[in-house]
Amino acid sequence: MTIETRNGLFDRVRALLRDRTLLLKATSFACIGAVNTVVDFGVFSLAYLYLGLPIIVANVLSWGVAVSGSYVMNSLITFAAESQRKLRAKAYAGFVGSQIGGLVANTATVVAASYVMPVPIAKVLAIGVSFLVNFSLSHFLLFRSHGRKDSPRASPLPRGGWSEGGG
Repeated sequence: MTIETRNGLFDRVRALLRDRTLLLKATSFACIGAVNTVVDFGVFSLAYLYLGLPIIVANVLSWGVAVSGSYVMNSLITFAAESQRKLRAKAYAGFVGSQIGGLVANTATVVAASYVMPVPIAKVLAIGVSFLVNFSLSHFLLFRSHGRKDSPRASPLPRGGWSEGGG
């Protein structure tokens, strides 16, 4: 990677971090994620401890409830402008698919990191990784803005997107 390419990439990352709309969305996404973490744990506990379901069944059930709630809340709050506050089967399927990506990233991170750090710390790292994956997939793919590409508000990136400056 050349210095020019690296500087161009850093400029783009700084532009993304300065975008208050993106930071507000990330914060909203994180808050909804916190709520869904509680929902996931609660449904799992109910299913496993009180209904006596096997761990895997209880986990899949709780994940399904949490991801459904997450889709509804993110469609109506975090990505309201992009979704026009409408719930759509195709968008739901895409959201579930993107959450599966986060689940895979979380699992891979916690397993890999557990070789070099205690498992609880590895899990915290994995939660961070899955947040980045889930938010990125939701923001850049699932709920992407359909505004004009040449509009200055359509993207926090400098004109020319990622390819400008060799990046």
